[in-house]
Parts: sequence; C-alpha cells; structure tokens
Amino acid sequence: MTARRDLWAGLAWTSPFLLGTVVFLLIPAAMSLYFSFTEYSLIEPPLFVGLDNYRHMARDGLFWKVVANTAAFALGSVLVGTPLAIGIAALLEARVRGSSFVRAVVFFPTLVPIVAASIGWMWLYAGEHGLVNRLLALVGVRGRDWLNDPATAMPALIAMSLWIIGSPVVIYGAAMRDVPRSLYEAADLDGMGPATRFCNVTLPMISPAVLFNVVVSIIWSLQVFAVPAIMTKGGPNEATNVYALYVYRTAFDYAQMGYASALAWVQLLITLALALIVVLGARRFVHYRS
Repeated sequence: MTARRDLWAGLAWTSPFLLGTVVFLLIPAAMSLYFSFTEYSLIEPPLFVGLDNYRHMARDGLFWKVVANTAAFALGSVLVGTPLAIGIAALLEARVRGSSFVRAVVFFPTLVPIVAASIGWMWLYAGEHGLVNRLLALVGVRGRDWLNDPATAMPALIAMSLWIIGSPVVIYGAAMRDVPRSLYEAADLDGMGPATRFCNVTLPMISPAVLFNVVVSIIWSLQVFAVPAIMTKGGPNEATNVYALYVYRTAFDYAQMGYASALAWVQLLITLALALIVVLGARRFVHYRS
C-alpha cells in the first residue's frame, strides 16, 4: 500500500512534465511522422501518398544543394571552432594576469540573443560601410560584399558562428582544471616540454569534454536556422540555404507540409546517425578516468 501511494505521489509531482512531454513532443512528433507520408497543403485535408515524399528527395536538386551547404557549415564550424576553443581555454588556464576578465569577455557573447547578434554581424559585413571593410581599408585591402557574394557568404556565416565559442571554452577550462597535478609532475620528470605535455597529458584527460562539445556542435550546426535566415535569407543563389531553413520554407512558404515533415524526419535521422558515428568512433580516443 505504501509503495502504491508513493508511486501515485511521484506521478502527481511529475505529471506536469509528463503531460507537457506528451502534448508538446510526442503528439506533434507522431503527427509529423504521419504527415511525412501525405500530401498536405495546410488548407485541404492530408492525402496519403506513401513514400512519395521520400522518393522525391532523390530527384530534388535543391535538397542536395541544401545538404551540401549544411555539411559545409557543420564542417567549418566544428573543425575551426573545436581547436580554437581548446586553444583559448589553454591560454586562459595559464594563470596569466587578466585571465578572469578575458574569460568573461569570451563567454559574454553567448548571452546575446542570436537575432541581435545576427543583425550586428550584418552591419559588420556590410559592403560599403561595414566595420570589416573599413578595417581592411586601413591596411590597403579592398573589402568585398561578404554576404552577397556566393564565394564568401558561407565562410562569413562560419566565422560568425565562432561568436558563441564561450560555452565550449568554459567547459574545456573546467576539464583542464580537473586534470590531476601528479600527471603534470610526472611529465616534468620525464622531460616533456609544454607542447608535448599538452598533447600527451592534457588532451587525453579532457577528451570526454572534447567529445561532448563536438557532438553538441554537430547537432547545433546541422539545425542552424536563425543566422542564415536573418543574415542572408538563404542567398545569394542558394549559397547559404541550409537544411532547417529549407524545411521552414517548404512548409510555410510553399505550403508543402507533407514534404517538409519528411525532410524534418530525414534531418533527425541524419543527426542521430552522425552523433552515433562520432560517439562510437571516438571510443578508442576518449580516456575516462575510473
């Protein structure tokens, strides 16, 4: 009787979370899965078409363009952001004067709303009066219209994504402070220099934090939406049209909710598959202390 009463009490306390999960997550996900097998224009009732939406992706040239753009953004963000964050964290943990202030400065951009940050970066990248081009002009370099040039629009967005590098830096810094001092003492006795000690002691010991940040970065970069939607609107010439933006446009601009639902489920499967591949592939490189 006591166990049953405790069970009902626990369900009562957790019911808001359980109800919210069912109403706002499970039911919409189930509806989206059903819509992915239908032709649904948001005006007329959905018409079941089986796997036609998924077959259409193979013939959709814009779909493959969007996949390539998203992959480029993800690779650029992860491959540049990860070593940059580790390097900044290592410098901040070197016990130099002002490191606490610099750490706060690095973390502060994560508190700025992404919409406000995107608008600010649009001004920085502006072709004629942007701050980036004005600074380049001071050294005699002619700037470009960064966001309206297909060759520079995606690199500009990748550079902007490094604006929120503060969270990984904080995580790496905490992981570095948790490395046992005895390992560094042993490395000094073996005659290791700073670079060798960092590669053979610090990196293996913070590898779980690296894996966590890489997985989070991959998930975030595959779902990026606000930055290209505000800064470039997917242009120029679809050069920055990423997956989440394509799903949104398909659903609400072109009124193809069925096809958009299929795209969303493919995005989910791709994200899960990549995260799983990274986690399983990194098992031999990640060191967990017992």
